[in-house]
Amino acid sequence: MVFIHGIGGNKSNWHRQMEALTERFSVHAWDARGYHESDDYEGPLAFEDFSHDLCRFLDHLGVDKAHLLGLSMGARVLMDFHHFYSSRIATLTLCDCFSSFGNTLSAEERAGFLRLRQEPLLEGKSFEDLAPDLVDSLLGPHATPEVRQELTRSVHLLHKGSYLKTLEATQLFDRTAELKKMTMPVLLIYGGEDRLTPPKFGEKMVRDIPDARMEVIEGAGHLSNLEEPGKFNRLIDAFFTKHASLASFR
Repeated sequence: MVFIHGIGGNKSNWHRQMEALTERFSVHAWDARGYHESDDYEGPLAFEDFSHDLCRFLDHLGVDKAHLLGLSMGARVLMDFHHFYSSRIATLTLCDCFSSFGNTLSAEERAGFLRLRQEPLLEGKSFEDLAPDLVDSLLGPHATPEVRQELTRSVHLLHKGSYLKTLEATQLFDRTAELKKMTMPVLLIYGGEDRLTPPKFGEKMVRDIPDARMEVIEGAGHLSNLEEPGKFNRLIDAFFTKHASLASFR
């Protein structure tokens, strides 16, 4: 199984999930291009670049079909990956996400998303300046100081140029048409207190996916895996165990 982080994160955000599952599964997490320990790159970003990177990553691991889990931007990467490489997917777990920037989010929500993330950096501010408001917008009311510090560290580790490229590419993202084409088992997970991608987004998506179910983790915000790891881990453990035989190495 492979874990894909969000737009403000990195592979370390999955350590609670990897620790819980590593004894029974082959678990991996990556830093997407331009994130944390991955290199920056020349030129603009096409969102599909992430999908092609993920295919090369699976090839490197010698994996034919994988259980893929992504949160927020990571889930969008997987929706895009499905368009190009659906035969490489055993199951999909899509967490705290939308399927279209332009159609799922209202004009006000789109403007707020960019106002918190893009505008401060274009005005010359640093990630240290941006982090407090961004963290407040993402976490639910019950997030612990430890989780708040962990998310703040993730924001501080972002690469400015690559992050801005990702924001630009996100504004063009729309893979809603892919939902009806997903034939593999799909699990949707949303935080009950997620203000960026509230559960109503998932309720719309689950109706379009042929073999999907949705779970809401009450009390969690947008980072449901960090805020309620016990509940999150139980959901994915049961899902992966049920469908374990669908994944395969080459």
